[in-house]
Amino acid sequence: MKTLSYISLISIFLVMVSFHKKEKVNFKNIIKLDSCVFKNKKLYGKIQFVEYPSQADVKVKIVNSFPDLRVRFVENFADECGEWRIVENNADLKVYITESFADFTIQPVASFPGLSN
Repeated sequence: MKTLSYISLISIFLVMVSFHKKEKVNFKNIIKLDSCVFKNKKLYGKIQFVEYPSQADVKVKIVNSFPDLRVRFVENFADECGEWRIVENNADLKVYITESFADFTIQPVASFPGLSN
């Protein structure tokens, strides 16, 4: 009888852990890896930084290591994943920089922009 109760407890624990993992929101689960899109907004192109979170399409935190997205700032032709051209008007994506409750993290890079593995 004790063996059955231990097996039951282990089974319940494993089910709880699997549900916990499914409920946890992960940047890589929301992003479409083949098209570099987050919440139907592409993560490259013309980017406008905004002052208020209510104006933003996404909220990001800048980190030095282990980012969700590596970003290279370019002057022209921001047409690959992670390439951002800063503009004041007509932006493809409006970004708010925050220290807490970010949608995902970014790291500015000089080369190899894109999604982190």
